[in-house]
Amino acid sequence: MKNLCIIKAGTTYRSTLQAFGDFEDWIGAVAGESGMPLRVVDAAGGEPLPPPSLSCGVIVTGSHAMVTDNLPWSLAIEAWIPSLLAGGVPFLGICYGHQLLGRALGGRVGYNPRGREIGTVRVSLAREASADPLFRGVGAHFYAHAIHEQSVLELPSEATLLGGNAHDPVHVFRVGQCAWGVQFHPEYTVSVMKEYIMAEGESRSVELLAEVRDTPDARLVLSNFASLAASHC
Repeated sequence: MKNLCIIKAGTTYRSTLQAFGDFEDWIGAVAGESGMPLRVVDAAGGEPLPPPSLSCGVIVTGSHAMVTDNLPWSLAIEAWIPSLLAGGVPFLGICYGHQLLGRALGGRVGYNPRGREIGTVRVSLAREASADPLFRGVGAHFYAHAIHEQSVLELPSEATLLGGNAHDPVHVFRVGQCAWGVQFHPEYTVSVMKEYIMAEGESRSVELLAEVRDTPDARLVLSNFASLAASHC
């Protein structure tokens, strides 16, 4: 049976894990509403990547690693991504997965010259996103949770930029008709975002914590992707 495959590219902090679960739990809480069976593949832990034909869709999680570390398991995901696109398998890269999608197709990933982006941020969609099914029902400007130091600094030549902000102009892009990267975290809840701010020991933590809010439009992006993957089965 085909499933929606969550590729685990790492794990959260131990304190966050104990309190709220892990990346795949937060993604599954939203994506599971589609009714599709979910399969978690711990790629960072050494589990083999499945053949594209076995997945209705693929989501690659965030990670505490850096794409430019070129870790063996990360390079394996990067090399695997083009086969998914060639097979027409819906793909969503979240944060680290977003960056892997960009680099797998010839883009450039590195440290954001503006430094780390953390907290609830505002993302603005480009005109090209207005008819994109991933953003059905999402406002032209919306809030999303984010935490990252690296970014897609140069998009692949065949990519379409769909949204960004002043800190990171490439928050969202699409390749072809069924592959997307989002730098923000649509799966994060308010509690998870606050936990990350505190765990990171941010000097502006009081200010950042006060700005954390619900992000229903960002969460809708994940629901929309699950629906797209379900229609692919």
